[in-house]
Amino acid sequence: MIILLFFIGIWYLSLFSQTFFQHRYAAHGSFKMNKFWERFFFLFTYITQGSSYLSPKAYAIMHRMHHAYTDTEKDPHSPSFSSNIFSMMWRTKKIYTEIVKEKVPVESRFQKNLPEWRKFEKWANSNLSRLLWVLAYFVFFLTFATSAWWFLLFPLVIIMGPLHGAIINWFAHKYGYTNFKVNNTSQNLFSVDILMLGESYHNNHHKYPSSVNFGRKWHELDPIYPVILLLNWLKIIEIQKPVPIAETVG
Repeated sequence: MIILLFFIGIWYLSLFSQTFFQHRYAAHGSFKMNKFWERFFFLFTYITQGSSYLSPKAYAIMHRMHHAYTDTEKDPHSPSFSSNIFSMMWRTKKIYTEIVKEKVPVESRFQKNLPEWRKFEKWANSNLSRLLWVLAYFVFFLTFATSAWWFLLFPLVIIMGPLHGAIINWFAHKYGYTNFKVNNTSQNLFSVDILMLGESYHNNHHKYPSSVNFGRKWHELDPIYPVILLLNWLKIIEIQKPVPIAETVG
């Protein structure tokens, strides 16, 4: 039971870091925060994602590329150019690594207003850091697993960050429903999205990329939206763009 609670905790904490800090803040600039809070969320993201930590800067660049080149060969993670979800994940990893190590030219339009903490990122993205996290997870599993079956969750914990991205970038471009007509294959994977904290409203997001609320219809609960409203009220962040008002189709 402890392992299950740990897995659920890692699932949602890692996902929160991705959707709140890396996606809505770093990639889309849906809200602002000062340098203190930015570094706080850098650390929070590192702690919650651990071995699967994703650089907010590299994530933002890659995600901006996804929006600019959706469903084309330049899309870093498109089901249209990968035979299965694992090959897509591997392709995405290669592009991510090239961006982190600055081995590939990046268009200037994808580099505006990016969060950056070079010294910290050098450690967080290092193989040693990832190895230490894996060892920590392994010790935790050894200590609390009451059956060998619990170790089936171990590899998922290690790759949690990329796993979340792969679920949306693969399945939400293949299955679901659409609210809006867009020039790509994005769909809303779940009608009520508690599992992916609003990330599965992918069609909505491609229509309104900078919106702080990914839900559009009455049943499309985005659990992160009220958190953003609270943090805005507390003056920790400042929402930049209001939620768009538009009629849905489909």
